[in-house]
Amino acid sequence: MDFKTIVVAESASIRTITLNRPERRNAMTPEMQMELIAALEDAAASNCRVLVLAGAGEAFCSGLDLSELQAMQDEGVAGHRADAERIARLFLALYELPMPTIAAVHGAAIAGGAGLATICDFTLATPAAKFGFTEVRIGFVPALLSAFLALQVGDKRSRDLLLTGRLFDAVEAYRMGLVNEIVAPEELTKHVRTLADLLIANSPESLKATKRLMAAQNKAWLDTAFAEALEANAQSRETADFREGINAFLEKRKPVWGEGSRARLRRH
Repeated sequence: MDFKTIVVAESASIRTITLNRPERRNAMTPEMQMELIAALEDAAASNCRVLVLAGAGEAFCSGLDLSELQAMQDEGVAGHRADAERIARLFLALYELPMPTIAAVHGAAIAGGAGLATICDFTLATPAAKFGFTEVRIGFVPALLSAFLALQVGDKRSRDLLLTGRLFDAVEAYRMGLVNEIVAPEELTKHVRTLADLLIANSPESLKATKRLMAAQNKAWLDTAFAEALEANAQSRETADFREGINAFLEKRKPVWGEGSRARLRRH
């Protein structure tokens, strides 16, 4: 397959998907999301034994490309729902992949990027890695990620991370269970390979069956959570706060919420 925004390589039964928009800190566009879905579906049908997710340049993934979101403001409910469904399809494709997955996080993993990093079965991070579910800071709702995060760290910690939108480092992520191991930058590739080799030594059928079992145990919860999340995701993009948040980000200013944002929108 030929891709424009990702690079796919395979060696010794280890397939690596590298997000490849370093000039934009690997921010996700609809094109990248569709390419990731295609690459994950191809991996699921292949004989590779482990999948590694990485990022080119200084960041792992800075989340959605907000310049793309600006263009989405006029799409309407149907368009926003289609966008939400595409993101849901991406996260589920990664979560339900039959082989073990490893995220190699060497820099920022923000919003949807934090989702990609932490949905993987294993997350290895360098000390410089930063995480954050920052959607509320731009008037957005971290709807789809909230379902996975609640499963991983529980309700109380999920509320902390989702409602504050704060950034946190690899040490805190490790303490919460979002990161499996913190490794020196120069050792990241080696540790990923060591873990992959450990997984490859196990029965491939047992690994597949174990992943299917764990996904099945969470299916009822995720089905319900995603149905609600898709609606919340789409509706949030229709709000004045969402438009104000995107505009403020692009204009490099602090957002003005509430009546202030509505007045600003009326003037425009």
